[in-house]
Amino acid sequence: MLNNLEVIILAAGKGSRMRSTLPKVLHTLAGRPLLQHVIERALQLESQKTHVVYGHGGEAVPAALDQFAIDWVEQSEQLGTGHAVEQVMPHVDDHATVLVLYGDVPLIELDTLQQLIAMSDGSKLSLLTLKLENPQGYGRIVRSQNGAIEAIVEEKDATDLQRTICEVNSGIMALPAKQLRGWLSRLESNNAQGEFYLTDVIAMAVADGVEVSGLITEDSYQVAGINTRNQLATLERHYQLKQAEKLMEQGVTLRDPARIDIRGEIGREINIAADVTIDINVILEGHIEISGGCTVGANCLLRNARLGQGVTIEAMSHVEDATIDEQCSVGPFARLRPGTHMHPHAKVGNFVEVKKSDIGEGSKVSHLSYIGDTTMGSNVNIGAGTITCNYDGVNKHQTIIGDNAFIGSDSQLIAPVTVGAGATIGAGSSISRDAPDEQLTLTRTQQKSIKWRRPAKGKPSKDKS
Repeated sequence: MLNNLEVIILAAGKGSRMRSTLPKVLHTLAGRPLLQHVIERALQLESQKTHVVYGHGGEAVPAALDQFAIDWVEQSEQLGTGHAVEQVMPHVDDHATVLVLYGDVPLIELDTLQQLIAMSDGSKLSLLTLKLENPQGYGRIVRSQNGAIEAIVEEKDATDLQRTICEVNSGIMALPAKQLRGWLSRLESNNAQGEFYLTDVIAMAVADGVEVSGLITEDSYQVAGINTRNQLATLERHYQLKQAEKLMEQGVTLRDPARIDIRGEIGREINIAADVTIDINVILEGHIEISGGCTVGANCLLRNARLGQGVTIEAMSHVEDATIDEQCSVGPFARLRPGTHMHPHAKVGNFVEVKKSDIGEGSKVSHLSYIGDTTMGSNVNIGAGTITCNYDGVNKHQTIIGDNAFIGSDSQLIAPVTVGAGATIGAGSSISRDAPDEQLTLTRTQQKSIKWRRPAKGKPSKDKS
């Protein structure tokens, strides 16, 4: 890759056809803003600088993506693509090769850009083009009789003959910065839109004797821009299917490749081993690691999760910022919140919520319980309906449960509290003081039976007390 590469991403458009107050480039595809996809691709090129031109939405755009080392340049008036690039040029080195990308074209591939940059070679103008059966709406590539690119004509300004051309402009180009600076200064806005078109530099390059070459891609999705919510949905489904295909090539079984949402990139954020089975309507988001032999049931959400060997996630479960060691079982209808760590062979069953807690090796929280801010030893059994009362209205407090403890059903452990190793908590107890090792601790009032007649409907009770 060229050492003096600089990338300019145009992201100032309003996107009025999205019918939204949100800037177009901040609408999401695969869980990330459109512009973020393009920025991440640009950064993979290891350019000297990446510049982003923003306009509509004002500071909302750079604020939403402030985690990136970007040169943000505002285009206060949207006067066309040529005008947008011109705003950046004071920040660009004369000896650089400039790559122009678009913030609403999120699926451009790294190897395509590498080919385009190599074709430019620091002195030529290289242009990414596409042949379409229906080129309506795109600028047309005008070539000479010997096949050299002479110009790009926007559809609004094209003649009837030019509109029959099927090769179209993607807008993505690589070109030398010094010449680009001069061409931009000569742009005029005498066109149907009254804008300064970046595409007009093609004809200037030809007139100046600079070689213009075209790299034709056959993948229309790579250069597809998003202007409507329908187009956004179309690209979303294409992206998801491509990600699903990558998983299946790696040995992952998907019950239905059309019903999975992957909000991350396979091989970067998302890493899944062979012999994993994923059922329908599963969402994988953020940093995901799934080891071999795991099964993920239908309608689950995994966000920033690590699953060890042979883990089973039953249907309708939600796992976020959690680590699940080998041979654990989760769900159905379970929720593991941030900070949860399940140690090997542990079980969290149906309608159980766990937050910021360690579930020890072989321990079981089988149903209808809340475990929060808890350190649990090994081989603990938590009965149904158990609650760790960790919040006093101001502060969170810790519950500690020793190895081999048995917590009876419908118990409340009122933190801060420690349940000793081998301790038993009687069902229905509210434990507010430490329970010693190897003893039964319970809190109950004496059971009573009183003679009493239940009032009948329509007949008042004789009991006046």
